[in-house]
Amino acid sequence: MIHFTNVSKRYENGYEALKHLDLTINKGEMCFLTGHSGAGKSTLLKLIMRMEKATNGQVVVNGENLTKMSKSKIPALRRNIGVVFQNHQLLFDRSVFDNVALPLLIEGADPKMIGNRVRAALDKVGLLKKEKLNPIMLSGGEQQRVGIARAVVKKPPIILADEPTGNLDPKLSSEIMHLFEQFNEREVTVLIASHDLDLIARMGKRVLTLREGSLINGGGNR
Repeated sequence: MIHFTNVSKRYENGYEALKHLDLTINKGEMCFLTGHSGAGKSTLLKLIMRMEKATNGQVVVNGENLTKMSKSKIPALRRNIGVVFQNHQLLFDRSVFDNVALPLLIEGADPKMIGNRVRAALDKVGLLKKEKLNPIMLSGGEQQRVGIARAVVKKPPIILADEPTGNLDPKLSSEIMHLFEQFNEREVTVLIASHDLDLIARMGKRVLTLREGSLINGGGNR
């Protein structure tokens, strides 16, 4: 599903964010990515989304070599990846429904299908009754659930989450992780970057640990 082979990423200023990574994440696997601030977690996620391009090595996602991928194919790649951010990145001038519908609207989906997909996604995250509200009226945990619903509304085979519980208390953090587990039970591949080592330990999944751009733990097949 996701393969890194001797991958390095060096930025124009000379900073080497990732160094000689070898990594395999299997289809339907859920695992965690951890490490100190600046270890390379966000860069690794950006490589999977092709927001950044590897300087050396190969990144293969769903059988596609992203290192050689033309720019015209990048939108199709990203349609198969749901992304959840720490700060939600919601539009506060639109309703919960409209926020979740946005990825479908961008690709010109059928309006009837949009309604069905959005309500199914909101139902999965327990917010079906709040579809008409503005996100500003929701709690932080509910806003994160809206972000998750938006990420899964197109039923992507891969979900990437960058510090999705960073602003939440322990109880809400556990609830959010349980949601990711539920999607993983449907054979969705889930990769979550997180600093919360206690929460990660309780999840009992494979942990990928980065230190100064190098993968020091968890890189092989499980």
